Order: sequence, then C-alpha cells, then structure tokens
Amino acid sequence: MSDIHLYTAATPNGIKISILLEELGLPYKVTAIDITKDIQKEPWFLEINPNGRIPAITDTFTDGKPIRVFESGSIMQYLTDRYDTEHKVSYPKGSREYYEVNNWLMWQMGGLGPMQGQLNHFNRYAPEKIEYGINRYKNETRRLYRTMETQLKSSTSGYLVGDRCTSADIACWGWVAAAKWSGTDISEFPVLDQWVKRMLERPGVEKGRHVPTKHSYEDLQKSSEETLEAAAAGPRQWIQASMKEEAK
Repeated sequence: MSDIHLYTAATPNGIKISILLEELGLPYKVTAIDITKDIQKEPWFLEINPNGRIPAITDTFTDGKPIRVFESGSIMQYLTDRYDTEHKVSYPKGSREYYEVNNWLMWQMGGLGPMQGQLNHFNRYAPEKIEYGINRYKNETRRLYRTMETQLKSSTSGYLVGDRCTSADIACWGWVAAAKWSGTDISEFPVLDQWVKRMLERPGVEKGRHVPTKHSYEDLQKSSEETLEAAAAGPRQWIQASMKEEAK
C-alpha cells in the first residue's frame, strides 16, 4: 500500500506525476505548491527537495521509514519500479523494452523539457524579444518534435515504445500538449498531434492532467497570439523577480 504525498503545480513536469499515479491507480495526497509565491523555496519544502522545484513526493519506503523523491524523471522511475508490478505503463526490468522506455525518459528530461522550457522563456517571459534566442530554441524544439514524429510513425501501437502507453509517453505529453504556448506549430507534425489527442482519450491522462488545477489544453488551442501574450504578462513579472532573487 502506498503512502504517497505529491507536491506539485500545473506545469508539464508537475502533471507527469499525477497522470502516472492515475494510470497506476495509486491513492495519493496532493499539496498544491504556488510557485508564484515561492512556496517551493520555503525551508519545509527544501527538506523534501533541496533544489526548490516541483514536483516532489514523499512515501513510506519498504523499511517503514519516509523517503523523499524529487526530479520528475526520478519520481517516475521510482513509481514504476516499485508499484507497477503488473506493467501497466512499463516493462519488466532488464527487458529490451525497459531500456528503450528509459531512453525516451532521459531524452525528455535532457532534451525536450529543457529546450522547450528555454523557448517558453525567450518567447513568453524574457523582458525583451531576442530573435536569436527564440529561433535557437524554437528550431531545437521542432527538431525534437520531429524525432518523436519519426518514432511514432514507426510504431504499430501508436505509442513511443512497444505495445503500450508507458511512462515515456506520459513524460512527454504535457510538453507537447503545450506546443502552442511555446510558439511551436504542431500542425507541422500531424502524427505527433494525433498522439497528443490519443493520449487525451486515456482516463488516467484525463484525470491526472487536472491535478492540482484545471489543465488548459482545450483553451490553449482556441487562444489567439494576443491572448497568449496577455496571459504571459503576470508570470513574466514573477519570473523576472525570481531570477533577480536567485542571482544574489
């Protein structure tokens, strides 16, 4: 029996964990972390994640003592290794598919997330539009989308690895679902676009994406560029202030 407590916010990295928990059918408690108020930098949270970022979880380990797990990829590995005994969204440890899933999980953590995150910053949150930075990260995000598109084209199941949706798909979904926010036109990648919508048909994805607050995929698709720019104004101020504070 799990004793999982999830500390999260409505970000692509945050919803990875709630989606995975729902896909696994695990009970869990949730504490919403308001990152705009720097809750993640408070001492109590730093005891859980010294890096001061969401998501993070606590659980009771096999020895009966508390365990903390932070970094979204690490949390996903912990949850599947420990709790996915039926391999609902994973493969047996040591199998070929296990390592292939790990490939894509590391790819998301080291590539897709950071590159699209930087595109978000330069395109939405930077105090001025720097064309070089926007183009650099948009082209890299497009290259990474193309990599996923190629992989999905070769898939007979419609998912990244083998015959099922895995933690690799879950890790990538929140980022690709936010393509429009970053300024990337997903219509350039029709197979990837269909994968985003296919994932939405899964009850675990549908429920987990709304933790801790409503996910904005549908609203995002209908939003104009002017609406998106206006929506970025508030977060832009907080991000700039946070950068100055962290630079001290």
